[in-house]
Parts: sequence; C-alpha cells; structure tokens
Amino acid sequence: MKQILVPTDFSEHAENALKVAAQIAKKNNSEIIILHMFELPSQMNDAVLGGASIPETMLFMKKANEMLDEVSSRPYLDGISITEIVKIDKPIHGITQVSKDYDVDLIVMGSHGTSGIEELLIGSNTEKVVRNSDIPVLVIKKDIPNFNASNIVFASDFSDETKKPFKKLVNLTQFFESKIHLVTICTPNSFKPTHMAEKAMNEFISEFNLTNFQTHIYNDTNIEKGIINFSNSINADIIGMCTHGRTGFAHFFNGSISEGLVNHSIKPVLTFKI
Repeated sequence: MKQILVPTDFSEHAENALKVAAQIAKKNNSEIIILHMFELPSQMNDAVLGGASIPETMLFMKKANEMLDEVSSRPYLDGISITEIVKIDKPIHGITQVSKDYDVDLIVMGSHGTSGIEELLIGSNTEKVVRNSDIPVLVIKKDIPNFNASNIVFASDFSDETKKPFKKLVNLTQFFESKIHLVTICTPNSFKPTHMAEKAMNEFISEFNLTNFQTHIYNDTNIEKGIINFSNSINADIIGMCTHGRTGFAHFFNGSISEGLVNHSIKPVLTFKI
C-alpha cells in the first residue's frame, strides 16, 4: 500500500481518520495525501463581474494551506511522507480526481458516527465518494488510538458480482495481516438452510487463495442487526461491505440493507464498489 488519501475539513472527525491513516501508513511505509476541498460561493466564480473574487480566492487558498501545514505537523505524523493538496472543486469530483492522479490505494474518511450518513464528513458527499469510488474507502467514526485490523467481517450474499470487490478486500488484508470472517446472515425474510449457505460460501472462497479465514452463519431479525451483532460477538475490528455504484448503500445485498448499517455501527466500515 503506497498511497493513502485523507480528505479533511479540519474537523475532529477528519482528525480521527487521519490518526488511523497514520497508523496504517507507519505499518506499511505508505505516503499520506491530505486533501482539503472548498467550493467558492457562486457570486465569486466570475472574476470579471466580481472583481473581489481573485484576491478573496487567494485568501482562502492561503488560509487553507496554513491549516494544512499545521495539521501535517502533528506529532503522530512524524516519519511519514506527507503531500498536502488544496483544491477548488466539488468534493466528489476533486476526491475522485486526486485518487486517480496519485494512484491511491485507500481512502480514509471520518464521520460523525451515529448522526447518520447525511452527517458524514463533507456532508452527503461522503456517500457519493463511497458509492462511486473504485478505490476502497475506510470510514472512521471515532478516535482509535490503537487501530487494529486483525479481524475483518465480510458479510455478503456471496453472489458472482461480489467476487471483484472481495478480491480487493483480500489484497488489503495482506497489508493488515487480517483474518477474514465470511458470514451469511439468515433472517426470516432471507432464510437459507445451513447446507445451502455453507455450499454458497465454500464455492465462493474456492476461487481465492485464502489461508486465514473462517466462515459463519448467523441468525437475526434483519440483516443490518445481524451484521452488527455478529461483528460484536467476535469483537471484529472492521466491517467490510459492498456497494452498488448506481444506488450506493441502498442496494447492498441486492436491496435488502440500507444506510442503517453505516449509521448504527460504531466500528470502522470498509467499502468496496461492485
């Protein structure tokens, strides 16, 4: 893992994400790219009609760069190669573009936790990043002084379309040295006999060269609660999930789970686009 992108709005939640990124970077000798995005008010977009736009824009840029310099000097970033970027752009476009330009391996973003997906870092734009990013996105919800990724849950229906994102998860676990817990959640509305659930998981993993994994079947009233309760029961460090680019979280498990998983889980969530 060479490049980790951390978008920041200089909030406490963004700081929590940066701290986790720093721990990952030190373990893998990665570089961190700290990105601050801001959009100019519409009345400042025309430098001809609004003569004040150019000096005011320069003032915004100067202040943002000063704040990035301050963030980059945090003691927990000592020894890490840092690149600072300030862009005037819409967050979703700017984050996506920087990810491509710098060949980013992982995006780490902070969130307000239980406040819901609309309150994630940079507002609802984080949902758009998660939905559209071809790069894995790790969402951090609280300060984690000792970030650990020893146990990662991957809850899925284990359909063919989840194989591509799962391969990305397997690649990341090589950096994290993680054990993958593959779990089928059985509910009254999505019940599978044990032998069918086991067969689906075994056929799925047969296509991957896995050495450190375990399969599980967990029963609960709905899939969201099942993922959260199972993850708590094994003291998982991260919950891995897939998203559809066209509709985001709403079609995880072919439409049976909503944004609630991200809203209600206090554990870090690692997302991969199908």
